[in-house]
Amino acid sequence: MKGITVAQTQVSGNQASPEFIAEYYRQYLQDSQTVSPEWRSYFQQMESLGLMNPDGVASRDTELAPHEAAPSGQTAPSPAPESETRVEAYESTPTAIPARTLDVSRSDLPPAPRSRAADPSSPYAAREAAEIEHNRHLAPAAEDQLERLKGINAAIAKNMEASLSVPIATSYRQIPAKVLIENRIQINDHLRRTRGGKVSFTHLIGYAIVEALSELPEMNVRYELRDGKPYIFHPAHVGFGLAIDLPKDDGSRLLVTPVVPKADTLSFHEFVAAYEELVRKAREGKLTMEDYNGATVTLTNPGTLGTLMSSPRLMVGQGSIIGVGATAYPAEWAGASDEQLARAGVGKIMHMSSTYDHRVIQGALSGTFLGTVEKKLKGEDGFYERVFNSEKVPYDPYGWVRNEADNNYSNQYKAANVQRLIHAYRSSGHLIADTDPLDYRVRHHPDLCLCNYGLSIWDLDTEFPIGVYGGKKNQRMTLRELLGHLRDTYTRTSGIEYMHIQDPEQRDWMQREIEQPYEPPTKEVRAAILNRLNAAEAFESFLQTKYVGQKRFSLEGGESLIPLLLRVMDDAAHDGLAGVTIGMAHRGRLNVLVNVAGKSNAQIFSEFEGNLDPGSLQGSGDVKYHLGTESVYESYEGCHTQVYIAANPSHLEAVDPVVQGIVRAQQDKVGIEGDYGYMPVLIHGDAAFVGQGVVYETLNMSQLKAYKTGGTLHIIVNNQIGFTTSPTNARSTIYCTDLAKGLQVPIFHVNADDPEMVTRVAGLAYRFQQKFHKDVIIDMLCYRRRGHNEGDDPSMTQPVMYGLIDNLPSTRTVYVNNLIGRGDITDAEAKAAMEDFRAKLERIFEETKEHGYKPTRLGEQGGNDWNLPASQTNQNKEMIGWTSAIPLDVLQRIGDSQVAYPEDFAVHPKVAKLLQRRQTMTREGNIDWGFGELLAFGSILMEGTPIRMSGEDARRATFVQRHAVIHDHLTGQEWTPLAFLTPDQGDFMIYDSSLSEFAPLGFEYGYSVERPEALTLWEAQFGDFTFGGQTIIDEFISSSAQKWHQHSSLVLLLPHGFEGQGPDHSSARIERFLALCAEDNMWVVQPSTPANHFHMLRAQAYRHPRTPLVVFTPKQLLRLRAAVSQISDFTSGEFQRAIGDTAGLDAAGVSRVIICTGRVYYDLVAERDKRQDRTTAIVRLEQYYPLHDDLREILDSYPNAELVWVQDEPANQGAWTFVSAHRDVFTGGRDLRLVSRPAMAAPSTGNSTFHKEQALALMEAAFGATL
Repeated sequence: MKGITVAQTQVSGNQASPEFIAEYYRQYLQDSQTVSPEWRSYFQQMESLGLMNPDGVASRDTELAPHEAAPSGQTAPSPAPESETRVEAYESTPTAIPARTLDVSRSDLPPAPRSRAADPSSPYAAREAAEIEHNRHLAPAAEDQLERLKGINAAIAKNMEASLSVPIATSYRQIPAKVLIENRIQINDHLRRTRGGKVSFTHLIGYAIVEALSELPEMNVRYELRDGKPYIFHPAHVGFGLAIDLPKDDGSRLLVTPVVPKADTLSFHEFVAAYEELVRKAREGKLTMEDYNGATVTLTNPGTLGTLMSSPRLMVGQGSIIGVGATAYPAEWAGASDEQLARAGVGKIMHMSSTYDHRVIQGALSGTFLGTVEKKLKGEDGFYERVFNSEKVPYDPYGWVRNEADNNYSNQYKAANVQRLIHAYRSSGHLIADTDPLDYRVRHHPDLCLCNYGLSIWDLDTEFPIGVYGGKKNQRMTLRELLGHLRDTYTRTSGIEYMHIQDPEQRDWMQREIEQPYEPPTKEVRAAILNRLNAAEAFESFLQTKYVGQKRFSLEGGESLIPLLLRVMDDAAHDGLAGVTIGMAHRGRLNVLVNVAGKSNAQIFSEFEGNLDPGSLQGSGDVKYHLGTESVYESYEGCHTQVYIAANPSHLEAVDPVVQGIVRAQQDKVGIEGDYGYMPVLIHGDAAFVGQGVVYETLNMSQLKAYKTGGTLHIIVNNQIGFTTSPTNARSTIYCTDLAKGLQVPIFHVNADDPEMVTRVAGLAYRFQQKFHKDVIIDMLCYRRRGHNEGDDPSMTQPVMYGLIDNLPSTRTVYVNNLIGRGDITDAEAKAAMEDFRAKLERIFEETKEHGYKPTRLGEQGGNDWNLPASQTNQNKEMIGWTSAIPLDVLQRIGDSQVAYPEDFAVHPKVAKLLQRRQTMTREGNIDWGFGELLAFGSILMEGTPIRMSGEDARRATFVQRHAVIHDHLTGQEWTPLAFLTPDQGDFMIYDSSLSEFAPLGFEYGYSVERPEALTLWEAQFGDFTFGGQTIIDEFISSSAQKWHQHSSLVLLLPHGFEGQGPDHSSARIERFLALCAEDNMWVVQPSTPANHFHMLRAQAYRHPRTPLVVFTPKQLLRLRAAVSQISDFTSGEFQRAIGDTAGLDAAGVSRVIICTGRVYYDLVAERDKRQDRTTAIVRLEQYYPLHDDLREILDSYPNAELVWVQDEPANQGAWTFVSAHRDVFTGGRDLRLVSRPAMAAPSTGNSTFHKEQALALMEAAFGATL
């Protein structure tokens, strides 16, 4: 083994540089435990062979021998400390012999003062002394030194000598660095705002070299001798050697060259990660032998030290080494300003050299290689597109262009185009924003490309006037600064649509708010966001673990909804809002109930266990993800506001108008016009938002006087799927929000995987809503991690989408990684916070399992259980000492109000006659239906009870009978007589609704729920049109008390009557409402007189418990002379559930009793009078439900008479099915004979002749002989 150097010795097939081995050996000698066991074994083996010594490695020609020991009994002198040798080398030592001194240390003498020389008095002497002192410090006397090279320095010297055996040549190339510089800025700006980290020039240059070698494999070779024969070796992959210069504590430097193996198989992101890992290990002294294995090319970058050009040495075993110099402007432009450089198209350049083994690589190939690298760094082959894609930078990279000729015209042209560019970003920036968390993709739009505005990278340093920007006038910016601002504002992880708004004040406000320099959140804000994400994710993952397969419609994938809502709640509490009312569907509802509304985890767990308290629900109850709650929210600042989450059914978006009605009632109770102290928030799904018509009905109502609530915050939890339906099959628009633009509302699209941006957008949307009292939409793009429910497998219909989702980290994980990457928190801190939440949930879960859970009973307040709104408590109180009759003076006061015109108010002549007639009715009687209703309203108002009524044409009424609001015949001014009865009366709010049923009916339902003390009415234009709001009737009006203990006192006035107006203007579908009747859920009536209608309304205003009232009102009776009531009918009596015969017949002589309801009664009476029939009694059923025995008591007077049920409606419709099913209640079980129109598919005929024939046949059947 004699004469073998370390460089020639292999261990385990790996080679390391002599420099590294020598340095590592010195570390081993100092402390053997600091090196790996493999290295310790290696050094021990080499020492046993005598091939290592403390100074480094032996020479090839020197026989290694042990060191000579010091003479016996002597210790080898220790080397002088480095600091001492430095002094010895650079400081001169005085040689004069010191003067002899005396011992003056007697204790009785004071110490002698230190002597010092006085300054010279001669100016020449002073100058000479100063020069001597300067020279003494500037160049201290020194002696020539000879220092032996040892260790790594000796090894480096030997390697350099060995490199002389390699015949090399070098190619040089100047490469423009403009595109490289600008694209690096873009990448690092993106990383700074997202996950942290930084891309260096060397990263980009190195990856360009790797790509170039992959495209030119002839450059990725090396020369080898085997058995004395020359070979050219072609590696299968590129081993990228990286020269790393490491400064040492002693001031010297160490050069190591670890290798990125198989670099050609890595993406840019992977390449940078591998590169940085090697740098980290090198700095920490943790490089292993494997890290030096397999280099096929090496990059050295002396440019980091300012060197412009270098010719690095090529070591044995490699085919080429690439040197990169500093990036700088050409020397001749060193004195130019930035503006001159930009105008002249002068950019920085860098020098690159390729030093290659001339035995296997020729000069033309090396030149081609450098040219390929240049093309890549200039962006001419898609290089930066690949880099941007790998780093997920959502913008187009810059490419190489030539700078066009510069003149005044082009400057003015460019300045104008900069204005156009700003407008384009404001209008279309959202189209390229990075808002999709599912998959990265670069979005392109020609309106946002510099090339379409005559601008290029050479204009980036040019300053342009940009006018008003960020609310500031006469702004000037370089194009680079401007583009940075525009991207930060409009194209990062949020995209904003607001330029469609026609109000310039709103647009200007938005620009002032958003076009400000980006300010990152504070550490406290980031901690709060993470805390809220922890709570959201921990809740879902816990339920998924504990209740596998149970439906909960999780929020997973959309957890950012929680910090979004809590940001809104924080702002609302800070601003002193009285409350925030939330409506949402089932997706994520449990999470919101717990983490926003404060419902206890214990109650949720109990509901999953099925441990519902039987006393907590009066009726059927509902699934846990439909329930609502009310509580008090406390912000981080300690401020408070009410949070109300409305109960809802599974019918998507049906709750939207209900929430609006609740909020309007909350605001009306405050009683201050324009006081929007309660804020509505609606949470939608993307497919439902665009697919459900009630959304647009509700949006349309937002600025209408009857329904305005001061603006709603709409949040779309955009899962990008509707059950199994993809967006392309669910809508015809780009966004699910596009149809809302016509309402002049701003729309924010935001990436849910950036919770910081989500909360920023939430704050901005909140401020807009509060400023302008308008709706605002947040489209939060996320995903649904599981299927539509937890038992569904979405991959069956969306395999590609769920292939992506299955590999996605959670929003919290993404955010934590970003925080760690930016250095905001440590991984340990993030894990500890999450474990705290999980431990808390586990503790509560175990307690609930062990001890059970007793929820607060509905109606009781306090705790974190499902709390009823205060308006819904005490529903079971009874009316005591009250009557529906009114005093005569009250009746006459209401009559007088009809003619108490305001001064100079011109009433329409026809209306004036009607009003005068009403006053006369209060003195003479014959009160018609329209005025009878107003008497009920007026008397209720005078008792201090507010009334709200709406409907299509409700103020005048469809059939011109109400005229509750009078219009000035000349000016159009409005006057409401019932608003001026007494000083302390209740508010009378009557409105014409929008031309729809679903949303207006839902709104009035919500209003009645929140304000049960008010009489709330909704009138259909025709009863037939009611069923545009069928969902509200089925899901809310008829069943809310039983499902959610939510009581409504809403009155539905449904015009009904078969009068030959066709199948769409005849029937309110009595049979449908009666089919919904059970558990005393509704009051369903069909009064036949104005007085009974009057008593019914007054009773409804005060009856408890509060239930909805469904009234089938007449049309023909509004003007029928027979259908009037007398004054005494209003000043006495009460609502009659059934009315007996009024003809004064002898009961003993009655052989037939006709039972009927509504309008047909008057037809039957006229027919009986026509026939002069004294044996037929006609009895009216006024109340269908709740069931009662009033009708049976009347019928008991005719025990032997035939009972006939007569109805206008076809046999398969109307009340017949319901009445016959309850004969035991209504008739005591006696038989009933049906007289009706024959069964029909439609409610009625549309042919007037046929209608008349049916009417005649109906009368004949009623009074004819019994079959």
